[in-house]
Amino acid sequence: MDTNINNILSKIEENVARVVIGKEEVTRLMLAAIAANGHVLLEDVPGTGKTVLAKTIAKSMGCRFDRVQFTPDLLPSDVTGLSFFNQEKGEFTFKEGPVFTNILLADEINRATPRTQSSLLECMAEGQVTVDKVTRRLSAPFFVIATQNPIETIGCFPLPEAQLDRFLMKISMGNMSEAEERMMLDRFIHDEPLESVSAVCTDEEIRRLQSCCRDVYVHDDLRGYIVSLVQATRKHTGTALPQGVSPRGTLALLSASQGYALVNGRDYVVPEDIKAVAIYVLCHRLVGELDEAQKRAFVQGLLDSVALPTEDWTRR
Repeated sequence: MDTNINNILSKIEENVARVVIGKEEVTRLMLAAIAANGHVLLEDVPGTGKTVLAKTIAKSMGCRFDRVQFTPDLLPSDVTGLSFFNQEKGEFTFKEGPVFTNILLADEINRATPRTQSSLLECMAEGQVTVDKVTRRLSAPFFVIATQNPIETIGCFPLPEAQLDRFLMKISMGNMSEAEERMMLDRFIHDEPLESVSAVCTDEEIRRLQSCCRDVYVHDDLRGYIVSLVQATRKHTGTALPQGVSPRGTLALLSASQGYALVNGRDYVVPEDIKAVAIYVLCHRLVGELDEAQKRAFVQGLLDSVALPTEDWTRR
């Protein structure tokens, strides 16, 4: 594995640990998604550090960053940009929206209407924006970190299924332990650690990281295991779960596993990588009446029951 890539990942982790306490696994999942060139949805109740984590990772990468605070009155053009008539030039001019960046923080995305939420579909899936029949490419890397409040929260709209499917992973921050919460008070009582965070890599290095991720080796038997897991979600459908994970989810599980292996310093995937990311990749792609806990239990049951092959995963 490229030692420079390993150093970059370690430095980003160190930056995050200086600001966000006790979220090492969440950070590793986020970095795995960045390596896999995927987008992340952070869901939890307000005040759990979603936005702080997203901003810390963004500041750690020497890339262009922009933020959109999603509200009910936000319009699609406020996200993608719009064409307006420039009287000085006597022609229509396109004003770029905040998506024309490298890292976009879509804060509280589910406070906007589904129509505005869907304005991100094209740019997340294809890295481009089409306005007034003109398609414009976005600069690479392009990475969306969206935060979301639980749908039971007042003033929130559920994300459309097509929108959810564009996120590589959906991650929950979780609660702090008593010791971690005390550590947070001690750290923040006099300082604001986020202000001292500086970039530890460039956009070119992030592109190289993503290129390395695509080269992470996945044994044939593990590719078969990934397919078996996804196929199993379709075989156990019923009233509460009318359909399983789509083929896009199969590709997502593959790339997320490669990213997680890279974050853990390996250029090959092991079964533990697949198991580590499966819940975060598959659960939000299950369509039905199951709540979040039931979806997690369902996927965990598949991980426990689907036969796992045994091999030397480094063999080429």
